[in-house]
Amino acid sequence: MRGGLPRLTRIARVIEENAQVRTFVLEATVEADPGQFVMVWLPRVDEKPFSLVDADPVTITVAKVGPFTEKLHRLKIDDKIWFRGPLGHGFELNGEHILLIGGGYGVAPLAFLAQRAVGAGRQVTAAIGARSRAELVFPQRFARLGCSVILATEDGSAGVRGLVTDVVESLLEREGVDAVYACGPEAMLDRVLELCQGHGLSCQLSLEKYMRCGLGVCGSCQRGGMLVCRDGPVFTFRPH
Repeated sequence: MRGGLPRLTRIARVIEENAQVRTFVLEATVEADPGQFVMVWLPRVDEKPFSLVDADPVTITVAKVGPFTEKLHRLKIDDKIWFRGPLGHGFELNGEHILLIGGGYGVAPLAFLAQRAVGAGRQVTAAIGARSRAELVFPQRFARLGCSVILATEDGSAGVRGLVTDVVESLLEREGVDAVYACGPEAMLDRVLELCQGHGLSCQLSLEKYMRCGLGVCGSCQRGGMLVCRDGPVFTFRPH
């Protein structure tokens, strides 16, 4: 399956998360770990990677940011869609009280991880950030799972005013967190890593990088001598 041809399925449900983000539930299931991704193919358009929000059924969350995602957003229930995967390396569930840090639509793989973690009896705190209340993704999904949810918006329209990483340091100091997971913009991940190093904590970061093949063949996602699609997208960073 990993290197096979795209699998044909249909869209079972479309959920509008906000003006720019939609979640697509497919009529398909796969065995996957949170943090893994699938390559979605639209014939005569292109193929792009998307983190799994769930594996049973296969669920992806898509922000409208370019021609491919604009085409994807036009699809409706019962429309055909092709995918291959799961691909890459996902998160490893560690710790008893875990902190999930998501920026923008980077919350997608963290929602899958939260589902697994809560099911395994772990205590989960989710810190979710966006530019405004209108751009927040999944706060209700995390709350329904039983996570403690903390919001941060740059304009102060929901939760704490500022960046999501602004609230992370206080969470690390007072919450007794013993494992950290994050996905979002690169600057956010750099700050999460810095904070975790300062607190002597390991962290698992899901890196966002342009991936063309998803199999480690084309080299488009090379970073520091590694290929994000093959060696990641989740990487573990331990304290120095």
